[in-house]
Amino acid sequence: MYLKSIEVQGFKSFANKILFDFHKGITGIVGPNGSGKSNVADAVRWVLGEQSAKQLRGAKMEDVIFAGTQARKPVGFAYVAITLDNSDHALPVDYDEVTVSRRVYRSGESEYQINGNGCRLKDITELFYDTGIGKEGYSIIGQGQIDKILSGKPEERRELFDEAAGIVKFKRRKAAAVKKLENERNNLVGVNDILS
Repeated sequence: MYLKSIEVQGFKSFANKILFDFHKGITGIVGPNGSGKSNVADAVRWVLGEQSAKQLRGAKMEDVIFAGTQARKPVGFAYVAITLDNSDHALPVDYDEVTVSRRVYRSGESEYQINGNGCRLKDITELFYDTGIGKEGYSIIGQGQIDKILSGKPEERRELFDEAAGIVKFKRRKAAAVKKLENERNNLVGVNDILS
């Protein structure tokens, strides 16, 4: 599995529609300070479901939408799509190519899609469990995060190791099952109260 392309429109400094094509091997993005290099990594993090504007170097989620300049009007939405080669079927879907996209409007509405079909954030998160890809994955390390990893709490480092070991999806499924079980216990207590 490898990243084939990133399509960006209206996201941060990318007012126009831009397509970054990648090929197997190493690709470098270079440019002067303030030219938008970090915005490319932020776009990938965002499309994979990042909910914290602070992680995207903003104050609120609306800050990811191109705000305009003296020469250009602001745009009404931000859109990012990443396309991954899945010919090795590292992702648990029957497609050889997977496109994940996210769109957010100034009104606050948000849309997620996998291969053009509407989905939930949870579906995208589960698609990338234990692949190393994802907003919390070890494959996307943003500005200032290396220091956070090195000087972070043992629990935070453990999360990275769990992701690399491929056990995150099982831990999340266990947590969801325990939560459901606790809710059922509470319901049972309520039923017993009513019966008595």
